[in-house]
Amino acid sequence: MARNFDDMFNEALYGKRRRQDNTLIDNWIDEYLLEDSEEEDIDRSPIPITRRWINRDREAGHDCLFQDYFADEPRVDATGRRGLSPLQKCTAAIRMLAYGVATDAVDDYVRIGESTTIECLEKFVECVISVFQDEYLRKPNPNDVQRLLQMAEGRGFSGMLGSIDCMHWQWKNCPKAWKGMYMSGYRGVATIVLEVVASSNLWIWHAFFGVSGSNNDINVLDRSPVFDDILNDRAPEVNYTINGNNYTMRYYLADGIYPEWATFVKSISKPQGEKRKLFAQYQEGQRKDVERAFGVLQARFAIIRGQAHFWEKKKLANIMRACIILHNMIVENERDSYTGNFAQGLEYDDVENGLSQPQLGEEDFAPYHQFLQRNAQLRNRQQHRQLKEDLIEHIWQFHNACCQL
Repeated sequence: MARNFDDMFNEALYGKRRRQDNTLIDNWIDEYLLEDSEEEDIDRSPIPITRRWINRDREAGHDCLFQDYFADEPRVDATGRRGLSPLQKCTAAIRMLAYGVATDAVDDYVRIGESTTIECLEKFVECVISVFQDEYLRKPNPNDVQRLLQMAEGRGFSGMLGSIDCMHWQWKNCPKAWKGMYMSGYRGVATIVLEVVASSNLWIWHAFFGVSGSNNDINVLDRSPVFDDILNDRAPEVNYTINGNNYTMRYYLADGIYPEWATFVKSISKPQGEKRKLFAQYQEGQRKDVERAFGVLQARFAIIRGQAHFWEKKKLANIMRACIILHNMIVENERDSYTGNFAQGLEYDDVENGLSQPQLGEEDFAPYHQFLQRNAQLRNRQQHRQLKEDLIEHIWQFHNACCQL
């Protein structure tokens, strides 16, 4: 088949261009080889390999990375406005804890909305608990117990580890269905009870929060884990001598409502004689350590002095725990001579809301017959009275010795 004119023209044109390109390539190769052969006798050293330097501005890269992820300044949102800074959020949370102010008052100064302020407070207390609870909310170890015993012995009460008492926190927004059991008898309002053991330096080393306000100190004691270590044989050993008698069980100073147990030393309501009057004066004066701890705690954190406005009990428990942690941190910072950290973890009393104390394994509990034996020793009235009589004589001798110095 004969080819048309267009195909013949394109083939001739393409062949011409190919011949021209080949001619150019041949001329360039001949010229390069000619130059290389002329310079061959002059210099045969290898051509040095060099790399091109690129200015990547690493300083600007660092500044950009730091500004996006590590700088204190807030990020910019999609609209181009800067978000809330961590300083604003922490300031809003601390102002609510310290002053107990409403969210509107925080908005006037920090410029944060109500819902954001509440969220900042919740996140702040959770962070405080997560970071500092292992150091400032832990049970006393044997060294801490010995330090407490030395502090108490210098005040005339050998074997004493602190003072125990309860306080009520008013719950304004208590659900209607719960108001009956949380209604406090002597105030007529819904409250939640906090049980505390505090030492003479105002350190709170035991706290039990969550019992409804309709209970008194005795009912709270029946549900409190303050003596769990003793009953399960996990408590550090304590040995001391008072008036010639040996004792192996620690005790706490308590008011008149507490039962006559071997672990409590109460005052005498109507003391007769100089020795008993002196003992009542010493006991009542030093039992105020826990009252002072309550007063300082509420003075530092007005949020627990006023009414609680949250609806969920778990949030109230987190606020109380964070306030106690911060309180112990302040106590440690203000006491230059204080060198130890001891505090028992804050326990909860609400199984339905997941606020109960951590579950222990079977190996953590003592055998049942030993549990009953220690429970009987814990509630021994005869030992309670014997301890009080020995302390009465010991305080009298201690007072006379101090007066002679």
